[in-house]
Formats: sequence, C-alpha cells, structure tokens
Amino acid sequence: MAETAQRVALVTGAAQGIGAAIAEELAADGLKVVVADINGEGAATVAERIGGVAKTLDVSSPEQVQTVVDEIVAEFGRIDVLVNNAALVPLTSWADISFEEWRKVMSVNLDGIYLTTHAITPIMGKAGYGRIVNIASNTFVAGTPDCAHYVATKGASIGLVRGLAGELGKLGITINAVAPGIIASEGVMSGPHQAGFDYVVPMQAINRRGVPADVAPAVAFLASEKAEWITGQTLVVDAGHTRN
Repeated sequence: MAETAQRVALVTGAAQGIGAAIAEELAADGLKVVVADINGEGAATVAERIGGVAKTLDVSSPEQVQTVVDEIVAEFGRIDVLVNNAALVPLTSWADISFEEWRKVMSVNLDGIYLTTHAITPIMGKAGYGRIVNIASNTFVAGTPDCAHYVATKGASIGLVRGLAGELGKLGITINAVAPGIIASEGVMSGPHQAGFDYVVPMQAINRRGVPADVAPAVAFLASEKAEWITGQTLVVDAGHTRN
C-alpha cells in the first residue's frame, strides 16, 4: 500500500471547474497533483495555487498522453491516482450532430479515457497499487436530451469501469466512477447549459445549485486508502436529482 504523503495523482481537464476542484482536494489530502489540461496556461495557474505540477495535454493524442505519463514517472517515479475528467460537453440536438462533432466528442471523452488508463495501467500494476476514477455524469441515468453523444460517452465510461474492475483488481488497482449532476462550473455558467438549473434544481432533494467543490470530496474518497474495498462502482453526486 502506498504512503499517502508520497502519492502522485494525474488529473485531466483540471484547468477549471470540477477538475480544478478535484486537484485542489487531492492536494489538500497530501498528494502531489499533476494538473493536466489542453489549456496549459490554466493548468499552470491551478498548479501554482495548489503546489502541483502543470502539464499541457490533449487527451485525444496518443503521443501527448504517453509523453506526459513518461514525464511524470521520470520526475516522481510513480503514478498512484488517475482521475479521468477531461471532456467536451456540447449542447446539440440529435438532428444537428455531424459525424465530425460525434467523432470529436468520442475522441476526447472516450478515447481519452482509454489512452490515459492504458498508459498508466502498467505503472500501477508494477507497483501493485492504483486508484482510477472516471468522471461520468448523471445524464446517463437521466437521459438528458440534446447531448446524445456526450451521454453516450459517459455511459461508456461507466461501462469501462465495470468491464475493467476484474482485470485491474488482480493488479491491486481499483477503478470507479463519479457521476455528477449539473454543476455551476465556469464552463456551464458561460454557456447554454446554465438554463438547465431551472429544470433540475426543483427536482433535486437539496434545493440549490451544485458547485465543483460538491463533487471533489467523492472523488478524493475513491482515490484514498479508505476505498480499497470499492471497485467497479458508480457514485452519483447530484443532490438526489436521480435516485437509484
């Protein structure tokens, strides 16, 4: 089992919003956090704030993913935690989703998870220890309209958790998903998604908008030593909007 103070975490899509909150939470728990994002400047800002390390990363690029993983191992000798958070969240009706847009969403939201997880598995497997957390979405449960490609990738991320749990468990690696509801992040509040609060909040058991800090503790728990007996699971964090 890894020493908490020595653990190294890679968080993708961590330049803002939920990813940044997760990076901050893990840093507060004593981990050295690698803040990775296609927005390198934003990643650097978050990393400076939490005492982490910034990496510019397009998760849909096999070359970039492998380079970043190799750099982390060269610098720290380990990667103990992977949080797959990077994602595109377009709001497009089914009739208007082009194949180009479909493939772009798949390449970031799904291929990105494959690439990072596949690159990191041998490292964690050699150490006999690892925590992987995919950031899914309650849209997979709710069947949210006008983002079918996004919903499909989030469902697939949950399927991957279930499919990999048995294989990775033999290596001492747990893999789980956290599925947030709509969250008042910078991205959501600057686009058309913010209109969803008017519909969703009245359906929640807790009558307020969620913020990134509401999601981060669930991720930190699944990434911790305390969650070593939990794998292949999805934790929905949506104030009771969906109740399964």
